[in-house]
Amino acid sequence: MPGGVAAAPAGTSARGGMVADTRALRDKVDTIVVIYAENRAFDSLYGNFPGARGLNEVIDRDGRPRPGYRPQVDRGGKVLAVLPPTWGGVTATGVTPVVTQQQSVGMPNAPYSIEQGFTAQSGVRLSTAVVTRDMWHRFFEHQMQIDGGKKDGYAAWSDAGGLVMGHYDYSSSALYALAKEFVLADNFFQGAFGGSFLNHQYLICACAPEYPDADTAAARPSIAVLEQDAGRYLPRLKQATNSPASALDGPPTFVRSGNIAPAGFFGDGKFYAVNTMQPPYQPSGNRPAAGDASFAYADPGSATTLPPQSHLTIGDAMDAKGVHWAWYAGSWKAAVDDGRRAPSKAREVIYAPSTASGAPDFQAHHQPFNYFARFDPKTHADDRAAHLKDYSDLLADIAGGRLPAVTFYKPQGNLNQHPGYASVAEGDAHIAELVGKLRASPQWNHMVIVITYDEFGGSWDHLAPPPADALGPGARIPALIVSPFAKRGTVDHTQYDTESILRLITRRFDLEVLPGIAQRDRGLAAHGQPPMGDLTNALDLVH
Repeated sequence: MPGGVAAAPAGTSARGGMVADTRALRDKVDTIVVIYAENRAFDSLYGNFPGARGLNEVIDRDGRPRPGYRPQVDRGGKVLAVLPPTWGGVTATGVTPVVTQQQSVGMPNAPYSIEQGFTAQSGVRLSTAVVTRDMWHRFFEHQMQIDGGKKDGYAAWSDAGGLVMGHYDYSSSALYALAKEFVLADNFFQGAFGGSFLNHQYLICACAPEYPDADTAAARPSIAVLEQDAGRYLPRLKQATNSPASALDGPPTFVRSGNIAPAGFFGDGKFYAVNTMQPPYQPSGNRPAAGDASFAYADPGSATTLPPQSHLTIGDAMDAKGVHWAWYAGSWKAAVDDGRRAPSKAREVIYAPSTASGAPDFQAHHQPFNYFARFDPKTHADDRAAHLKDYSDLLADIAGGRLPAVTFYKPQGNLNQHPGYASVAEGDAHIAELVGKLRASPQWNHMVIVITYDEFGGSWDHLAPPPADALGPGARIPALIVSPFAKRGTVDHTQYDTESILRLITRRFDLEVLPGIAQRDRGLAAHGQPPMGDLTNALDLVH
């Protein structure tokens, strides 16, 4: 798999300062809580944050581009005179107020305010409480948007046109206030290119999941068709012959934007899943196989059911050291029950729109441990019960002072801030309320909370990710560090990515370093880049 030989365990450096910091971390921090929200780029929410590398580097206070702004280009490389329309309309289906596709035509080629950007055409002022449409956030499309660090392909290679350049004034939100009180990291990147599925996997293993022999699998998973150079795969999808030549004429179409990278793309001759695949166990987006009387397994014959995974995760590393951990998910229990209904029954929780009858809209591909053989519902029921838990369990454990040493929390769909089915505001209120409960808990005095996002959600950000390896990192995303030990009221400019969370956990609990972390270090070093930090620069542990 994309990864490699592990480096020396974190925190074993001979440098006195590093050793002292490690000792202080282990003495003072007992609980690490990771809250994983959805699909927002840094500039889209925190572009106006005081002291951060934000939108003021590329636009003035009236929204006019500065010399540092690189305009979006068309598919042939020519600068777009205006942004493409937001194909299909700005607001999500069934949402009011409505901003249509026609009301998004002719937007200037520059970042703009989502609240006010469409007001002249529509008479509507939007807010963070309005659900906007979803946008592509896929592995190869994302790399085409980043365009080798120029960041000028976002509009051309999106299915949402000009909406990619929008941003909010988030300054009145509860999480923005927390960022001002504690620490905002403004140089934190999503670990892998693309979307939620891969970045949830990256959060727990710093790697991509494998699909053995995908080209001959009976389920026939979709394999991406890429451009090549002298027999070498490029991170660019091959366009279909009927793809519009200009982004102003419509979204691009490709020969196949598959869920699996071709064998050899990562250099080891294996197939890896890079876009959304479904867990082999319920709850899954795929229903049980017709012959499965237990209804505990997803249909293995579906093209999008990923075979059970077996590589090492941070959970395995913690178990090896006896570190107590759990993954809590909103509506987990309801989704398990929903997934184990007969195949003929309609789903009422899993991928159920949040606008329909108040359904929580549980996202099965946001549950990374449910893809692993060690959580097989029959052979490893005890592991499932010990480590995969519901939000109600999280609340009880917070109140009782029983949180595991490492706690992951994934909000349910309508509370996770994902465009297309969730608003920014509703998820903000939910996460801030949870942080309030954590601050009131008996464990708060020895706690570090990391609030971040899985990926960019299709939105542009003006900073290029540092070059590293074939998996990433991808776009810059927000990250907040909330703790009694936080360097309060500061912006942390240290270079981080998603696996920085794994580095922090590894260093605190003296774990074996996962191969993917070493792989990322080697990739960064090969490009003259420093290694990612482990979030301790956001903490003051020695005073």
